[in-house]
Amino acid sequence: MTSAEYRKNLHANIQDLVERLKRKSYRAKLVRRSYIPKENGKERPLGIPALEDKLVQLGCTRILTAIYEQEFIQSSHGYRLGHSARDAVGELAFNLQYRGYEYIVEADIRGFFDNMDHDWLLKMLALRIDDGAFLNLIRKWLKAGILETDGQVIHPETGTPQGGIVSPVLANVYLHYALDLWFDRVVKKHSGGRVCICRYADDFVCGFRYEEDAVKFYEELPKRLRKFGLAVAPEKTRIMRFSRFHPSMKRRFTFLGFELYWWKDKKGILRVKRRTARKKLQGACKRIKEWVKENRHLPDRDFIDGLNKRLLGHYNYYGVRWNEKSLGSGLIKEIQ
Repeated sequence: MTSAEYRKNLHANIQDLVERLKRKSYRAKLVRRSYIPKENGKERPLGIPALEDKLVQLGCTRILTAIYEQEFIQSSHGYRLGHSARDAVGELAFNLQYRGYEYIVEADIRGFFDNMDHDWLLKMLALRIDDGAFLNLIRKWLKAGILETDGQVIHPETGTPQGGIVSPVLANVYLHYALDLWFDRVVKKHSGGRVCICRYADDFVCGFRYEEDAVKFYEELPKRLRKFGLAVAPEKTRIMRFSRFHPSMKRRFTFLGFELYWWKDKKGILRVKRRTARKKLQGACKRIKEWVKENRHLPDRDFIDGLNKRLLGHYNYYGVRWNEKSLGSGLIKEIQ
């Protein structure tokens, strides 16, 4: 049933859905699989729930958010009201510049959304939710079959589909217990100097005052994640010296589309600067050039309005101090 058809008898359909939830006869429908291209040429799998599943997931998401928002640590930024990827990058840059960190560990969790352990997730939720019916709803969505593009139905044993309305908050709950609290209560306690973590969804960077603390965390992280069915992506996980005492363009790293590096300004003051990561800039320029090529036939006003919308989306995200070159001449040069 399409959303337009559902809307024609909205009140009756909602009432029927509510009654099925009360009778515990509600069943999660198949999740429709689709794929979207990634900048590296690969495809990202999405799982699109059925209309009624979206409605129930929306209600459950609001309940979960109300419960866990006060629990999540401040440096967890993904999928939270009042937090953004730009906030995460800004917080990280501030901490690295002013808090005396000398080393960073940048890490990436391999296939996080596909590998979340269902049993662990339900145990985590049960720590704060004493409602079997509610937890059973979550279980139904986790176990719902996935309808692939070729018609094959897959019954997942792990993971939650990217594209599900409830998936982001479930992901945050999972990493809150698997990573954030461990870092906050164990890693900090057993470190000889100041440490910090900045996380956006499954992408995170940790700062350390001392090299031995960074090395210890780097060695312990895979063991910790393995306990919860997860693994780091070795090619995207590393320790790096990132210090005002050893500034170098060779010592730079990328986080959420920004490249962070130490640079001396005109007054001779060392600062942690941010600029658009090269691959992100090239990807944005490629998309803009393709749009221009496909829409050059439009009337001038429509063409300008459409182009401005695409440029503004890029500027609104990457428009930070000291990134003028990537937004100005650098962007124009790439597009030409």
